[in-house]
Amino acid sequence: MPMSILLSRNSKPGNCTVTICHSKTVDLAAYTKRADILIAAIGSPELITADMVKEGAVVIDVGITRVADKATKSGYRLKGDIKYDEVAPKCSFITPVPGVLIR
Repeated sequence: MPMSILLSRNSKPGNCTVTICHSKTVDLAAYTKRADILIAAIGSPELITADMVKEGAVVIDVGITRVADKATKSGYRLKGDIKYDEVAPKCSFITPVPGVLIR
């Protein structure tokens, strides 16, 4: 929410048209495909896939979810809301989730 407020302010940087969606938004992809800047903070691992992202978009993955992984010492690994390997080639910029290894 704070980021949406900052982006919508009539200032520089800002002056953006902001659309806020949530996990129950009907046809979420219809909104995400139109976004020049997509900020995902939904807490649902790899919810956003390549077919949901506009070519050249800036994608910021804020979501961090622990997923069980017996192959790791801790027993879990972190995943973001964006399916990074699939989405990254379409983006002009994408943020990785902290602690997630980028191949």
